[in-house]
Amino acid sequence: MPRPTRRLPDHRSMVVAPQPEAAEAGAAMLAAGGNALDAALACALTQGVVDPMMCGIGGIATLQVYDPKTRTHRVWNGLGTCPGAATPGMWADRYEGECPDGFGYRVKGYVNELGAQAITTPGALRVFADAHGALGRKPWSTLFDGAIGFAEEGWIVRPHVYAMFTLDESVWGRLAYSEKLKFTEDGRRLYCRADGTPKRLGEHIRNPDLAATLRAIASGGAEEYYQGSIARRIVEAVQAGGGLLSLEDLKGFRTAQSDPLRVPYRGFTVCLPEPPAGGVVVGEMLRILDRFDLTALGHNSPDYIRLVIEAMKIAGIDKEAHVGDPAFQDVPVARLLSDAYADACAARIRAGEIATLSRATTDAKNTTHVSCVDADGMFVSMTHTLATPSGLIPPGTGFMLNGAMNWMDPRPGRPGSIAPGKRRYSSMSPAIVLDGGAPVVTLGAPGGAWITVAVMQVLLNLLDWGMTMQEAVSAPRFSATSEYVDIANRIPRATQKTLEAAGYKVRRSYQSFAFAGVHGITRWDGTTCEGGADPQRDGYAAGV
Repeated sequence: MPRPTRRLPDHRSMVVAPQPEAAEAGAAMLAAGGNALDAALACALTQGVVDPMMCGIGGIATLQVYDPKTRTHRVWNGLGTCPGAATPGMWADRYEGECPDGFGYRVKGYVNELGAQAITTPGALRVFADAHGALGRKPWSTLFDGAIGFAEEGWIVRPHVYAMFTLDESVWGRLAYSEKLKFTEDGRRLYCRADGTPKRLGEHIRNPDLAATLRAIASGGAEEYYQGSIARRIVEAVQAGGGLLSLEDLKGFRTAQSDPLRVPYRGFTVCLPEPPAGGVVVGEMLRILDRFDLTALGHNSPDYIRLVIEAMKIAGIDKEAHVGDPAFQDVPVARLLSDAYADACAARIRAGEIATLSRATTDAKNTTHVSCVDADGMFVSMTHTLATPSGLIPPGTGFMLNGAMNWMDPRPGRPGSIAPGKRRYSSMSPAIVLDGGAPVVTLGAPGGAWITVAVMQVLLNLLDWGMTMQEAVSAPRFSATSEYVDIANRIPRATQKTLEAAGYKVRRSYQSFAFAGVHGITRWDGTTCEGGADPQRDGYAAGV
């Protein structure tokens, strides 16, 4: 029989996100004439409503936009800063060690993770406003329509939301998320059942307080959040709990804006955010792997995995040693991405060296992403997060504040130590790929320390192996962000045994789709979009 004819529509615009409601809001904005940035922001605001432990207006964000109309290619970085009253030794006497998985630090009483002291200056909304002011098409107020609708009308608890509500990280020295959900009276009312346990799959959540907050920001702009009545409510709640965040911190927050890092790979240019975001780590891995013929090894063969994990470990070691806030330390980006350094690293791998990555300080898993492309060729890639959610919902506002102070090292004198105004390294790596100067790919991922290695593997799947975006995000992945090699459950046992025989410690994940949740869009021919949503999350790609 002849092969069936392709009947899917050829979409010229598309948005992809891990939440169906958010993808719906982004697609509605595209259909209403918004550009890709408008759609991505409408999507992101909705994500904060329907994935409240992953992101929101109390969180932080990194955004990359390519706009051919204005010839703009820019990164807006809104990683949270330590409050101005923070001091390097404020928790030195309460320090209990690193968390066993390398994510964050254990401080007596969990004060760096739960409650008012855990909060950094939230930068996400400032990113949204600055980018929209530069490149948005639709009025600011219209970006909030979808988010307000879901906050008022409600949404149902989905599988991944429930997984986060019930996540217990006590084995890693952190609190169970249920403790954060019920930390405030507002949290208990919104997200918990009468017995204090998290709401279950299929149960309904309405958040009229958040709808009112979003309406105020929609009409008053971001200044309502950073200088107006919402700012005062945030600071009152934080300072009542003994936190350090002040009105001056909110009013004085500014995004860091820059051109993206441009990394050559297989004739393409991979554009990534500069430090303290994770782009330099992705770029370093690609520079090393560009020295090898990967397709000759076979996809996910033992030799292929060994080669790629060595690049992961080398980049991870360099990240630990060198990558932080450029305002506080020199980050040798040019050297890490140079031909000479990539050649030297490749030579170490060819010589059979096995790198040792004993500890990699990682990001939170509670992060999300949105990618968007419009018919005019604007490409957008944005990752945003609450870091480790603090549990603190300022009374009557409906949104939770970030807990990103958990990322800061309580020990003075270290690259990640606490300092007023300092930003911590984040693995967030929203990426855009250019082919001869024209954008062809936008992608990124939530997933903590796994973000960089997952984004890199999906780029290999696209640029080396010629996969579609959905194939690329669905293919089995592996990770080396510590002394262990973690593999997804779909990687064969024979491959695992070969790696173990070569001296690697291998851990098999129970998940079939593991290690971050990559979402992205390709448009190879300049007109037709193809999207991919990682199957481990709840979202999809919506074409318009």
